[in-house]
Amino acid sequence: MTIFLLILFGVIGGIFGGMGMGGGTMLIPLLTIFLNFSQKVSQGFNIFSFLVMAVFALIIHIKNGLVDIKSVIPIVLSGILFSLGGAYLANLVKGNVLKIIFGVFLILLAIFEIFKLFKENKTKN
Repeated sequence: MTIFLLILFGVIGGIFGGMGMGGGTMLIPLLTIFLNFSQKVSQGFNIFSFLVMAVFALIIHIKNGLVDIKSVIPIVLSGILFSLGGAYLANLVKGNVLKIIFGVFLILLAIFEIFKLFKENKTKN
């Protein structure tokens, strides 16, 4: 059953990640809720799987002209630098605190997207 769920979660994370919607926003809750993985293990699992899946999605996005290389460079360079600090901090913070931070982030993201949707609908009407 665990292998089936891991494959299913890979499918879900791959689809969302391939569309650029952040497979980790799906994968981490799935791993913690249904497989009882700890928050820290789920985040590490997500980082590794994201790296592998993102390479293939990136090739397709570049091929389709959906990546502005000039704009990506500053994001990548600053992301590399600060991901080291983030990984260090994740080891210092308790798993439950990480789970709360991640949950609050998802809630804020959902609220932002809902307001954005309403704003777009108002401008269309």
